[in-house]
Amino acid sequence: MGARLLLVRHGETEWHAENRYAGSSEVGLTERGLWQAERLAAYLRESEQVTALYRSPQGRAEVTAAPSARALGLDPVVREDLREVHFGIAEGRVLSELDPRVVAAFRADPVAGAFPGAEATDAAARRGAAALRHVAAAEDGGRVLVVAHNTLIRVTLCELLGIPVRGYRTVFPRLENAAITEIGIEGGATSLHRFNLSTS
Repeated sequence: MGARLLLVRHGETEWHAENRYAGSSEVGLTERGLWQAERLAAYLRESEQVTALYRSPQGRAEVTAAPSARALGLDPVVREDLREVHFGIAEGRVLSELDPRVVAAFRADPVAGAFPGAEATDAAARRGAAALRHVAAAEDGGRVLVVAHNTLIRVTLCELLGIPVRGYRTVFPRLENAAITEIGIEGGATSLHRFNLSTS
């Protein structure tokens, strides 16, 4: 039967205005981010029949998921493998603060040219895909909210849909905060049903 997964990037954080790489860093939500989390919960309560909720262990995912958990009467399941990609030397920085040669290599190929000290991009994609396949198997026949992170979700989508991971920044240029991307997973097959649906 398979499962439908509603993939959601956490709400806006304090580093969004400057476009700093958060990765494994803990960064709080802005007032707008908290509002986005509440709007997501209201949308889900009114428009979706969600049967389970999974989230990343990071604080910004926890705070984003909390209103939806209350609205839907669900206890979030925390999965360590839904954490964001670690960005190595780019953690807490904007691209203009890095060596231009490092930035050029990353832009040309974010897999082969990943930031020094970063988690390997293709490994993160496999991690995310394995996590979502596990969730789909555990929630067979269900409709599942998964609150995670921008880069992890994009590289995971590539892995699940058979798209070269090195192209994730062009194929999926950005996930909006608290927007829904819906996929179906049935066995080894993945289908994309909605992308970046705004809930606010």
